[in-house]
Amino acid sequence: MKRILSIVFAMFVLGGCASTGMSDNEKLELYRANAGEPVPHFRFFGRINGWTPLGDSAVAVWTKPREAYLLELSGPCPDLPYSPAISLTSNMNQVYARFDKVMALNRSSIEVPCHIREIRPLDVNAIREAERQLRDTDAMPANQSEDEPLDDSPGSGT
Repeated sequence: MKRILSIVFAMFVLGGCASTGMSDNEKLELYRANAGEPVPHFRFFGRINGWTPLGDSAVAVWTKPREAYLLELSGPCPDLPYSPAISLTSNMNQVYARFDKVMALNRSSIEVPCHIREIRPLDVNAIREAERQLRDTDAMPANQSEDEPLDDSPGSGT
């Protein structure tokens, strides 16, 4: 049951940005705006709960449903945006900036190492709320302002 919930949550997280129609740069800026100060490392017990590529130089990684980190890479990681899976290196259940790597798995299961330059904890609730607001704004008709309520009452279309 716990595994199924993790999979459902990962699908929700991965679908969140996709449904907003945001570019990779816009997603990266959203995540940066909701990231805390850099930390030297974070606890990691070998399981990624979800991940979101943010272009070819950053990735958001969920270690628990409500715990995520923005990993800025030391250079481009060309396989990252197209990789079906990733893994992280770690040492004694810790992932360290400037030491550990994101391993982007390509279609032939070859791991491409991408060095982690910086780690920042993410405010998961703020990201979810911002994405929800973007989806709501995108769903609004183009000629409708945010302050103007939609009139859905029957017979109001004269």
